[in-house]
Amino acid sequence: MPHGKHTTSSRWRKFKDGRHGSLRYSPSVRVSIVLPAFNEEKLIGATLQTVNTARIAFEAIGWESEVVVCDNNSTDRTGEIARAAGAKVVFEPVNQIARARNAGAAAATGDWLIFVDADSQVNRDLFAEVAEVIRGGAHLAGGCIIRLDHAPWWTAVFLHLWTLTSRVCRWAAGSFVFAESEAFRAVGGFNQALYATEEIDLSQRLNRLARRRQLQPMRILTRHPLLTSGRKARLYTPWEHLRFMLRTALSLGRSLNRRDACPIWYDGRR
Repeated sequence: MPHGKHTTSSRWRKFKDGRHGSLRYSPSVRVSIVLPAFNEEKLIGATLQTVNTARIAFEAIGWESEVVVCDNNSTDRTGEIARAAGAKVVFEPVNQIARARNAGAAAATGDWLIFVDADSQVNRDLFAEVAEVIRGGAHLAGGCIIRLDHAPWWTAVFLHLWTLTSRVCRWAAGSFVFAESEAFRAVGGFNQALYATEEIDLSQRLNRLARRRQLQPMRILTRHPLLTSGRKARLYTPWEHLRFMLRTALSLGRSLNRRDACPIWYDGRR
């Protein structure tokens, strides 16, 4: 996605003395919820039901919202189910999570973007917490901590480590990322050279942008965790997860540029 330069077009921002000053709430904020989806006919209906219910949090304060689903070359009824649920559906023919998220963002019209994975369940309280961050005006982006649905016991260790890392480093989990649209585009969106961990790369670039603009780094929300599917932990063995991590470490991250090196995300197990 093209890089852009900072403007004052966001309708809730004021500047004072050439520096970031007070921020004001605008009743005309529009939020776009973007879901990338590849062969998600089993789960996307339930996910969209939770999204549509959670959107009430925005309606309650006079904000508009929309739902955009990027059908990432699905061979099942993913797109059909999404349309039936009232979502705007766009198509991305190349199977890649970063591309799907970027395609959804390109079709979105909101002042803010919320990226939600198609196997996750949001709630009204989480969206209300996002609205608080937006209205506070100190952050360009954020994420939240997560809980896994029906995951094996061994995932508790990895989830604890990830939660700690996320909060300390201010990195968002890919299953839930929110960002000001202008800031997202200013940093170039998700890195399409990466087939995994693109959310960490995006978090790092958004944090650098926030520092340059004298704003706070990503806000990691903790009060209302996102419930996301633990199927990767159920479908792939601990050894398969460990092998991916070792390959990534030994290649100094270069393996993340190859789809065949990231089978946990791309081999199609459902």
